[in-house]
Parts: sequence; C-alpha cells; structure tokens
Amino acid sequence: MEKSLRAARIATFGFFTLNGFVMGMWVVHIPTVEHRAGISHAVLGWLLLLLGGGAFAGMQLVGPLTDRLGARKVVPASAALCSAALILPGLATEAWTLAVAMLVFGFGNGCLDVSMNTHAVQVERGYERPIMSAFHAFFSVGGVLAALVGARTLSWDWSAALTLTSVSVFGVVVTVLFTPALLRPAPAHGPETHDGTAGETGAGRKPSPTDQEPSPAGRKSPRAKTPSRIWALAALAFMLMLCEGVANDWSVLGLREVLDAPAATAAFAYGAFSTAMTIGRLLTDRVAARFGPVAIVRYGTALGALGLTVVALSPWIPLALAGWTVFGIGLSGSVPQLFSAAGHADQGNAGVNVSRVAGLGYLGMLAGPAIIGPMTHFIPLNLTFFLPVVFCVIAASAARILRTGPAATPAAEPAQASAGSRPV
Repeated sequence: MEKSLRAARIATFGFFTLNGFVMGMWVVHIPTVEHRAGISHAVLGWLLLLLGGGAFAGMQLVGPLTDRLGARKVVPASAALCSAALILPGLATEAWTLAVAMLVFGFGNGCLDVSMNTHAVQVERGYERPIMSAFHAFFSVGGVLAALVGARTLSWDWSAALTLTSVSVFGVVVTVLFTPALLRPAPAHGPETHDGTAGETGAGRKPSPTDQEPSPAGRKSPRAKTPSRIWALAALAFMLMLCEGVANDWSVLGLREVLDAPAATAAFAYGAFSTAMTIGRLLTDRVAARFGPVAIVRYGTALGALGLTVVALSPWIPLALAGWTVFGIGLSGSVPQLFSAAGHADQGNAGVNVSRVAGLGYLGMLAGPAIIGPMTHFIPLNLTFFLPVVFCVIAASAARILRTGPAATPAAEPAQASAGSRPV
C-alpha cells in the first residue's frame, strides 16, 4: 500500500506541474496570439473573461462527476482535454475563433483544477498528514518551467501554433504516463462529525485510499444541499485568491507608477511575490502538521496583511519589494488549507465541495484586477491595496472555520502515528 500511495503522490505532483506548465505556456504566448488574431487589448480583456467563465463551468460540472466516477477516471480525461485545448489559441486567426478557443481551454483547465485537487485530498487522507500545499507549489514550478521554455522557443522564432501544439502533445504523453498510478476511489463515508470521526456510514473505519472501486451505490453519500461551512470556506477562497490576483496583475505596475521604479526593477515585485509563494508552499505542510491549518490561515493571512500594508505605505523600492515578499510568504499556505478542508469535510461529496471552493476562488482571482482598476480613478493605486489588506484581516479573524474537531483533518493528527509508520 505504501508503494502505491507514494506513486499516487508522485503522479499528483506530475498533474499539478503539468497544469501550471500548460497555463504558463498560454500566458507566455498571449502577446503572440493577440497579434495573430488581430485584436486590441480591450477585446483581449473581454475574451479572457470567457477563459474564466469556461473554467468556472468546468469546475462546477466536474465536481459531482469526480464524486460519481472517481478522480482516477476524471483526472486523466481532464488533463488530456486541457492539454489538447491549448492548441486552439495558437490556431486562432480572428476574434471569434479565439473566443471559442478561450472558452474550451478555460473549461479544460477548470476540469483539471477540481479533479486533481480532489485526488490530492484522497492522497492526503492516505498519508494522514498535510501534503496539500506542496502540490500547489508544484503548480507554480510548472509556471516557472513554462516561462523558461517559452522564452527559449520564442528566441528560436517558433510560431505560437508550433509551440502550443508541441506542448499539447507533451501534455497528453505525460497524462498517459502518470494515469496508472492514480488511486482508485475509496468507499464513501459520511461527513465528519464535530469530533472529527466518520459518520455512521463509516463504521469507525478509516478508508484505505487503495481500496478497490466500490459499487455505484456506495461510491458517494446522498446528495444534499452544500453545507454552510463549505460556502464559508469558498468565501474565504474568494477573498484570498482575489488578493493573489491583485499581486499577479498590479504588483509590477504599482512599483512603476507609485515609486517610479525602472521597468527591470519593477519586474522584481512579481518575482519576489511568486518566489515567496512557491517556497512558502513547499514549507507549509510541515508547519501545518505541527500547528494545524487554523494557525496557517490565521497567522499567514495576518502576515500577508502586514506585508501588503508595507507595500501600500512604502516610500522606498527595497522596502516595497520586501513587503511583496512577506505578502507572498503569508498568503502561500492559506488557499491549499481551504481546498484540503473542503475535500475532507465529506468524503462522498469531496469533488462537489472542492468545486465550490475552487469556483469562487477562481472568480476572486478574476475579480481582483477588475476591481482595482476602477478604484484607481478615485484613489492612488497604492491605497487600493488596502482592499486586499482588509480581506486578509477578515480571513485571519475567520480562520477558526477550518476547525471542526480534534481530528477533523489529517493536519490535526500529527502525533497519532510515528513518522516511520507512514509513507514519505
């Protein structure tokens, strides 16, 4: 069992990295695709909303589908769709064809996002300790690889169609290689009770993630209205991913416009934030195992609020860069804890619950840049950063929502088994 669980963890790392790589290759080629399609920046902005809309639709569709069929079937199909759909933007030659491409590509990305996170929850359940943040870190690693590969292919004057088609084929091959290691669905158990034990359907037994696939009737718990706690987690995901979206889209411009930094120096704002996010996520799991997910969200978002406040008020470029670094470190571990908590809340409806949190979170990622832009008509750009500061403070105050009992998630049980008794 330990060998198969380790293989499943490696495969999950592979799918997260693939998702980050595919999305990163799209981002790198946005200017080339825009030029080929002959559209303006304004039109591109509207088309990017179709990318977000497609992703949201995919998330909501694939959540219940993953609960019904199991992540072992849905993850490969989603990864193949996401990879294959990357070809479409490279082939688009006008606005309407790019619109269709954005919709399909966004849909595939949304399907992969939810299904691979649901499988990550299943793997984490087998390890009985936090490992979710590391998966999200490898998504960032995929983005870094995309930047490096994309820069090289652009320097070779490869067309977007050739590069994106090559990446699509690569993605399908990676999907085929990693699929056999994915876990079969475990027998469905009822939602966790207040003390963190399984409901009556669980009969006190912890499911093995390598159990054989159950019958359709036992595969998931009866459908019910999404619990208010899941919507609360989704609201926190909306706020925190909005904060992340602000950093992604406004950090460089903020340093340029507010502190008059040179273009090369301003680029370090996003670099500092994204590097801190990646390193923070690689380290978060061990901290969560020691102190629990509540502490990660409470103190992490508080630290993020402090870092962004420094950015907003800093008169010096080095201090602003330090603020973006602190903001990235603070924000890094919080969103993975929300995904993990949603997936562990009810094993039979893990896909649906993750889709709720991921869906609202993704809307927040899109909403951040859209909200900040209009605000700059009334107040300076640096002062608009106090909106995400407020959201970080709210998240810190509401972090207790992740606590459902002393053994609610693997993160709350670090002392129940020795390190040598679990897969590594």
